[in-house]
Amino acid sequence: MPDKQDLMQEQEELFDVTIVGGGPTGLFAAFYAGVRDMKTKIIDSLPQLGGQLAELYPEKYIYDVGGFPKVRAKELVERLVEQAFQYHPEVCLNEQVQELRKREDGVFELHTNHRVHLSRAVLITAGIGSFTPRPLPVDGAAAYEGRGIYYYIDNLEKFRGQSVLVIGGGDSAVDFALMLEPVAKRVVLIHRRDQFRAHEDSVKKLLASRVEVKTFFELKGIRGDDALTGATIVHNKTGEAQDLDVQSIISGLGFSASLGPILNWGLEMEDNSIVVNTRMETNIPGVYAAGDIVTYPGKLKLIATGFGEAPTAINNAKTYLDPKARLFPGHSSNRKE
Repeated sequence: MPDKQDLMQEQEELFDVTIVGGGPTGLFAAFYAGVRDMKTKIIDSLPQLGGQLAELYPEKYIYDVGGFPKVRAKELVERLVEQAFQYHPEVCLNEQVQELRKREDGVFELHTNHRVHLSRAVLITAGIGSFTPRPLPVDGAAAYEGRGIYYYIDNLEKFRGQSVLVIGGGDSAVDFALMLEPVAKRVVLIHRRDQFRAHEDSVKKLLASRVEVKTFFELKGIRGDDALTGATIVHNKTGEAQDLDVQSIISGLGFSASLGPILNWGLEMEDNSIVVNTRMETNIPGVYAAGDIVTYPGKLKLIATGFGEAPTAINNAKTYLDPKARLFPGHSSNRKE
């Protein structure tokens, strides 16, 4: 008698390509797979499509996507979903791919926490993997998480009229401060150095805004009862302490990322990234990768870069599945409606 797993596999449809990760790169890859007439599935561990853009930064403006002078992250995700869903890919959310196996017949088994998926090719677009915010290095911070201390902005309106402290010097912190400036009563940004890691244009906008920028300051204490009411910051060179009356603190100190089970799939890795060649091929024939999860000489981790890598991966996957297929089928503007 066949076991439960065998029955599950018999019931699963065989897809041409299964995309592991439903962020921007994965969504654009699903669209392009539709253009190439490939039967496509997307699997993502999050409860919604969009990756980090949907989970962490829905209100954040994106400035480096072609065709958009600026676009809110949630709107970009909506557009990508609309584009991909023209071709009706199957979507499986809240599923983490835990194991990847290649059978003797060449079919891949993707074992998730729910079932086994079957696919002729696999494209990994899992971004930075799972992510958790780096906690604020101050006593008592955990008690105020979600009610005064935040690690991302999912709704700007909750900060309207407040005094807000933003911590960090990277793109997230600077973008958070600029997003809050027209909404909050007061925005203070502190950074432990006087050099910012954010894009130069964003820093110029920050310094020209009404955001109060305090360099060489770090968070040393918080206060409040049922809700946060204030913070103490200290100059790390002079020792000067300042008390701020704030209702919210937003941390832009980044996230700790983990690729989790992907590290055990037999892929060649370098610095926690999947090594690919110019065809977006991994060391396992039939497995491709694109987006922030990959590395190669000169790699830039930008959404725009992922948008170029996605069709490269899909076109090469198409010829892997059908050697007679053309690698480059022509521009999408040439296809008949």
